[in-house]
Amino acid sequence: MKRTLSILGSSGSIGRQTLKVAEACGHRVAAIAVNRSVGLAEAQVRKFKPGLAVAVDEAAAAELRVRLADTGAKVLSGQEGLLEAASLPEADTVVTAIVGVAGLRPTLAAIDCGKRIALANKETLVCAGELVMARAEEKGAEIVPVDSEHSAIFQCLQGCKNRGELRRLIITASGGPFYGKSCEELSLVTKEQALKHPNWAMGAKITIDSATLMNKGLEFIEAMRLYAMPPEKIQIVVHRESIVHSLVEFEDGAILAQLGSADMCLPIQYALTWPERTPGPAKPLDLLSCPPLTFQTPDPDTFRCLGLALECAERGGTATAILNGANEAAVALFLADRINFLDIPRLVESALGRVPVVDTPGLDDVFEADRAAREAVYQSVR
Repeated sequence: MKRTLSILGSSGSIGRQTLKVAEACGHRVAAIAVNRSVGLAEAQVRKFKPGLAVAVDEAAAAELRVRLADTGAKVLSGQEGLLEAASLPEADTVVTAIVGVAGLRPTLAAIDCGKRIALANKETLVCAGELVMARAEEKGAEIVPVDSEHSAIFQCLQGCKNRGELRRLIITASGGPFYGKSCEELSLVTKEQALKHPNWAMGAKITIDSATLMNKGLEFIEAMRLYAMPPEKIQIVVHRESIVHSLVEFEDGAILAQLGSADMCLPIQYALTWPERTPGPAKPLDLLSCPPLTFQTPDPDTFRCLGLALECAERGGTATAILNGANEAAVALFLADRINFLDIPRLVESALGRVPVVDTPGLDDVFEADRAAREAVYQSVR
């Protein structure tokens, strides 16, 4: 089935690979959205000819309008432009590849229009998972995960008619560039080292989250919301080779796993074509050239971000929104060379101790928790 796409975050790693999949598989692109990547947005519009282009940054949008004046493409800006791209009538599928909690409102707008959500924005479910999943059920919107781990679980569950048959979900983690290092060693790592993931080529924020193992903690919370599973039925294992993308264990002891090369084109494509499978641009896995597959226990004490995420998963309420907001702020400070690597978990833990948790939150409570968490982090470094 050919899809018509609105790609939110088309300048990022997932967005660019989505366009690669769209070109290879013949999907139409109706809208793209970037933050301020004017040159790339112009090139994407000229190649894929969407009718709508959004640059969230006002100055970038003004420049993009000038550059695209000869194309007939409509150019919008700000949050309103993003929401229009998310709810565009001709797009049946919205790829949510915006980084951070900024993806929450556009995702909800797309859900309200009953669209398929190819979900690459894990923060949406981390911060407001119960609200988002309930809204999707109410509106008849399909949420199909793009993250390689959740896509793997989604694929393994296709033959499972009764969720009561599940014993546990097993999420694999590469361990990032620093797996096995001590706290003393982690105190000396540089930004350049943290940005060198051993297996995946990703954006800066998610690469740092992978180095701290926060990314795996966020995926643990996301799995709880996507699959309505309690935390005790989810396990994280370190799998350095990034070949087994996740596994599902059933009550009879059988375990299904999804294997593949470290190529995001496959989960992106499956989110677009599900329940069908079609040829695409993903690199096939050659089993005969694979290294031995290993599995190890993660260390949530040394990698404190993972431990904090697991604690927030148990706590519930707005604890997960506080966790995410504080982490986004701390990672931004690290990337700006204002704090060191181990300051990230320190600042997140401090925010969690300072911002009150709302047990049964509404959407406004989620955004307030996010705001307060960021402010708590910034106050700590002034």
